[in-house]
This record gives sequence, structure tokens and C-alpha cells, in this order.
Amino acid sequence: MIKILVADDHAIMREGLKQLFSLEKGISVVAEASNGDEVFETLRRMQVDLILLDMSMSGISGANLINRIRLQRGCPYILVLSMHNEPQIVRYALNAGASGYLTKDSDPLTLIGAVVKVASGGRFIDPRLAEQLLFDGGDLAQRPPHELLSTREFEIFNLLVRGRSVNEIAEELSISNKTVSTHKARLMQKIDCQSTVQLVRYAMSHQLTE
Repeated sequence: MIKILVADDHAIMREGLKQLFSLEKGISVVAEASNGDEVFETLRRMQVDLILLDMSMSGISGANLINRIRLQRGCPYILVLSMHNEPQIVRYALNAGASGYLTKDSDPLTLIGAVVKVASGGRFIDPRLAEQLLFDGGDLAQRPPHELLSTREFEIFNLLVRGRSVNEIAEELSISNKTVSTHKARLMQKIDCQSTVQLVRYAMSHQLTE
């Protein structure tokens, strides 16, 4: 029996996934979480085989959350289920330690197949995303500015557009305020934004927010 923790900040999404897996023999949703803190609380209480993880939740999330989960003793496999199909976000998730990635518009059979494969120690990437990753190494001049950000810069960019202050980001990432400010200055220069408001507009125009 594959024991799953569903981590998503949308209750309707969690309920839909629970109903889907209830029809499958050999798969059971044993817990759910709406944010990163609840994920860690659940992992302290019980053992699960796989976390079906949304990339954008309140509090700690995304690649940072994946990194921290991977540091846990006996950590479960992580399969990302996200609305984001940006090659850079997929790459960040996989580099952080996720074993698979697919988007929320995937069909149920693809999702079930991905769960089974990842829970057995395999890796899975939605074929459509795999193709994007394969052909994503083109001319840098033709790529959007956010794809030129480092992993840390993109992580801070994501937190800034979600309303976090420099102090909050420093605390969440366990780094100094000065380091956050330095990364913020660099990423704003790369994206050519002069304010957080412009960063938010940029994120929305490139569908980088949920």
C-alpha cells in the first residue's frame, strides 16, 4: 500500500485527489497538509511513502521546502503537482530533490502512474515538460529574464512577489538580512524592475504566481 501525504493549500484540490486515489487499490491518502509547517508536523507523527506536493503554499514552500524535507531522516519520495510549467521552476524542484514533476492539468491516469513509479523509487516528468527541458538550452538572449536568475535569486524573487519582507525572507531561509538584500538588488537588476510592485506585475505577466 502506497501511503500518500497530499500537500496543497487548496481544500478543493486536496478533496479531489483524495476521491481519485480512493478508487485505486494499493494507494491511500493517509494525511493532508495546507502549508509547510503542517507537512513537517505530519512527518513527525507518521511515516508516509510519498508526498504529493504543491510548489506554492503559504509559509515555507517550493524548492526551499523540498530541500528541508530531504534533510529529514527517512524522508519520503516527493512528487510535485503544480500549475507551473516553466522549465526553470521544474528544474529547481528536481535539483532540490523532487523525484518527479507534473502539472495539475495532467490526466488522472498519468498522475496515478507517476505516483506508482515515484513511490517505487523511480523518477517521472510529464512528457510535455521533459520536452521543454530538453529544448530549453537555446540562445540565452531569447529567454525571459527570470530564467537567468540563480536558484537562490529565484527563491527570493518568489517570496518577494508573495508579499514577504526582507526580514521574513531572512528568517525563513535562515540567512542574514544583508544577504537577502544583496540577492534582491541583483535579481531586480536582472529583471529590470525598480520596485516590488513591478516584480509582482512581472510575475503575473509571466504566470509565475498562483
